[in-house]
Amino acid sequence: MVYAKCWTLKKHFVGLPNKSDFELKEVELPALKNGEVLLEALFLSLDPYMRLGAKVYLKEGDTIMGSQVARVVESKNSAFPVGSTVVARSGWTTHSISDGKDLETLLAEWPDKLPISLALGTIGMPGLTAYFGLLHICAPKEGDTVMVNAAAGAVGSVVGQIAKIKGCKVVGSAGSDEKVAFLKKVGFDVAFNYKTVGSLEETLKKASPDGYDCYFDNVGGTFTNAVIPQMKKFGKIAICGAISTYNSEEPQQGIYIQLPFIYNELRMEGFIFSRWQGDIRQKALKDLLKWVLEGKIQYREYITEGFENMPAAFIGMLKGENLGKTLVKV
Repeated sequence: MVYAKCWTLKKHFVGLPNKSDFELKEVELPALKNGEVLLEALFLSLDPYMRLGAKVYLKEGDTIMGSQVARVVESKNSAFPVGSTVVARSGWTTHSISDGKDLETLLAEWPDKLPISLALGTIGMPGLTAYFGLLHICAPKEGDTVMVNAAAGAVGSVVGQIAKIKGCKVVGSAGSDEKVAFLKKVGFDVAFNYKTVGSLEETLKKASPDGYDCYFDNVGGTFTNAVIPQMKKFGKIAICGAISTYNSEEPQQGIYIQLPFIYNELRMEGFIFSRWQGDIRQKALKDLLKWVLEGKIQYREYITEGFENMPAAFIGMLKGENLGKTLVKV
């Protein structure tokens, strides 16, 4: 008999979530059927998309969505023996049952010295988002100038470092002086605190007077309005997220697109990392692993201890309290 603790949506968020919007429940799990495995969570991922996903996909009483690194503790599936480490989309729960179809094992090359939590960060969904958005959508050339916002986060920090690997000039924005110092440490050519600059437009212009070839957008809203007029001819924009709008209950100001898009012939594309599967996904993971082991990509993890602290850690992430990837260790 196994009991799982899970965090559920007690009531839909209005603006920034509150702890009272969540409810911790305990449920008894059924016995395993053939082909199934029992998972025990080790690390749980906290990501901005969960705020939007809760609004769009969840009903009150549903378990909060999300990914985790878990250990197989009981198995009736030969592909996943007891002791296996997997990435699962089980949501905010300590234990879960899977038929194996939604599970992903770590790369065979994964060294023991590397934290398995990176499978939820730099060598996982955020890293893949950075990899495909930059290299497949923006496709910058050596010498291009790349702008990335929310640059100290799990996605943005990887975007900037991959761009440097490819020989680009990189400009990044973040929300604190500590985060700006981190960006400079990992190789960003220019980094600034968007909360303290006098004029965002002037700051962007000073950082790259000739404009930007590539814009990797994690933020949306007024920030994007400021960047678009400074894009170069035939510039490319990869839209990853719009965290500036997720907690707002009011209609958002539209992106200023008409003249800059027409006369500079810009290209903007939204994307989700799961578009890329199979061999191309495996190559991306192997590249990310290689760059981490070579020290070409540095990472930060913002880890909170204790499953009971999931809501507080999630709210803190939405407030920008984290530097790097936000995780909860069970």
